[in-house]
Amino acid sequence: MAKQFTVPPVVFSSGNGVNPTVGNINQRRGPTAPFQPSRTPSSSSALPFMSFDMGSAASASGSLGGAISASAASGSASFEDEEPLLDELGIHPDQIWHKAKSILNPLRVNPTVHRDADLSGPIFLYLSLCLFQLLAGKIQFGVILGWIVVSSIFLYIVFNMLAGRNGNLDLHRYTSVVGYCMLPVVILSAASLFIPQGTSVARYSVAGVFVVWATRACTNLMVALADGGEEHRGLIAYACFLIYTLFSLLVIF
Repeated sequence: MAKQFTVPPVVFSSGNGVNPTVGNINQRRGPTAPFQPSRTPSSSSALPFMSFDMGSAASASGSLGGAISASAASGSASFEDEEPLLDELGIHPDQIWHKAKSILNPLRVNPTVHRDADLSGPIFLYLSLCLFQLLAGKIQFGVILGWIVVSSIFLYIVFNMLAGRNGNLDLHRYTSVVGYCMLPVVILSAASLFIPQGTSVARYSVAGVFVVWATRACTNLMVALADGGEEHRGLIAYACFLIYTLFSLLVIF
């Protein structure tokens, strides 16, 4: 016969006390909440834009909108009193047109309109010359700009050496006069687009006419604007002839 073993019954206590060994095994840890920093009241926050107080935000946006509308109303009222944009930039189209029109007649140049020197008209003529050269397949922006600066300084030095203490024209006036007298060269550059490349005699003849035109206009202006320039007319004309001959060579070659 098989031997039978008696198993003593297991008795669980009904009280609150738990066996420390069984309690450590059966007891499970519940999930702990993540760390949450302490929140400060919105009124004491150092960053006002992090506040969730909708009332203060609405009042702030209302005051800001009122300030913007007030400034817009005052700005619209002051726009009528402001000068045009071209006048603020120093660009006067009527003045540029009168100066350019005076160059079109080399026999009767009006020096009165050229007493107020400006650079807006010469810059427009320089850009026009560069554009016509670009249409002819010549990229000469840097060359034309460099020759313009050198020509103005050259004429300024030559005339001041001739006039001595009587020279009363500054470099700004020289640059303005030389720039406006570039109008015949600009017309030559536009006309050279329609002259055949093979007829070099015709191109030289047309270029010579425009060079004499620009030289005469620039000389008359220099003599009329400067004190004591009449006695140095020949030397001034020679310097102007060299300047506009160089620019015409850029066009015909």
